[in-house]
Amino acid sequence: MRTIYLDNAATSFPKPAGVSARMKEYLDSVGAPINRSVYGAAQDAGLVALSLRERLARLFAFPEKPTHVILTPGATAGLNLILKGYLRPGDHCLVSAMEHNAVMRPLLQLTGVEFDRIPCDADGLLDPAAIPPLIRPNTRLCLIAHASNVCGTVQDAEAIGLICAEHGIAFALDAAQSAGHLPLDFGKLRLSALCVPGHKGLLGPSGIGALLLRDDFAQALTPLIAGGTGSASDSEFLPNYLPDRFESGTPNLPGIYGFEQALHFIEETGIEALRAHERALTARFLDGLFGMPGIRLCGTRDLSRRVGVIALDFKTIDHAEAAYRLEHEFGILTRCGLHCAPAAHKTLGTFPRGSVRFSLGFANTEDDVDAALAAIRNISEG
Repeated sequence: MRTIYLDNAATSFPKPAGVSARMKEYLDSVGAPINRSVYGAAQDAGLVALSLRERLARLFAFPEKPTHVILTPGATAGLNLILKGYLRPGDHCLVSAMEHNAVMRPLLQLTGVEFDRIPCDADGLLDPAAIPPLIRPNTRLCLIAHASNVCGTVQDAEAIGLICAEHGIAFALDAAQSAGHLPLDFGKLRLSALCVPGHKGLLGPSGIGALLLRDDFAQALTPLIAGGTGSASDSEFLPNYLPDRFESGTPNLPGIYGFEQALHFIEETGIEALRAHERALTARFLDGLFGMPGIRLCGTRDLSRRVGVIALDFKTIDHAEAAYRLEHEFGILTRCGLHCAPAAHKTLGTFPRGSVRFSLGFANTEDDVDAALAAIRNISEG
């Protein structure tokens, strides 16, 4: 039985050709640290890290220097740095009603910090006009999930950024499900910070991500981790300059090599081409669902307002059973449950039942979509 991978919102698979080979090259043939030693292999590794920062800056039209592209262990680490490094007791923060636990859990750990959830409709879409009434004199940050990891709905980040700029509020975007899927322009969105994982739409390995910081926002952040940076070694205090201030410890160098290679593939292919492929597959999937009994689509049908993350509510079967049958009878790999986003499921009306999520990637084909649709019909009618 052929296996069809439709869990790309969790992590992309397969990776582009060359990613694993590039990681193996580092482990087998380089092995050197960066920012510490000065022999040739160490300098070569440092240049790969620099190339990664430069590729990320180009991809997101980032107006700051590549030094302001901070390499992180993943999007969760970046989001924690934003929330815990910026907010102070007495501050107020705005989030959406569609946030992932990578935002909500650290936010709820902050003593003395208040927050409001910007309401979203039954498709998971917020109205930017709902933001100004929630703004208080002590509102310092608005942090929004750009695309829902549950249903794929995409928020109007440009409109949100304009409102934040007009009110002097820092605007941070969690692009875990939009980076690599949609064109993103840091300046056009008026961002203070952009947080991305390496292993989802950016097609790199897990355990690495990036946080792109506008300079004024970076200067207001307190590092969460302190230690050796290989720089300013005469001082026991962290250096003030970037990226060192936020990159203590030895970085994930195999991940850096793999991530840099994945971005090389994205640059060669083009975000617009990747978006067009995903959009065509999403349209085929949504069209095929039309009229199926016992199935409810969560999220919008508007292709301009979504990515290829498709959540289904099976009305006549438990979602865990549906996911089990999809795998064992049809070879289709999905994710069921609450997807680490209980607030999103409450907004969509699927809490605590959850949903079955099908998420498309660059390697998926029309045949994959058709096979999934046939399986869904079989299960929903059976």
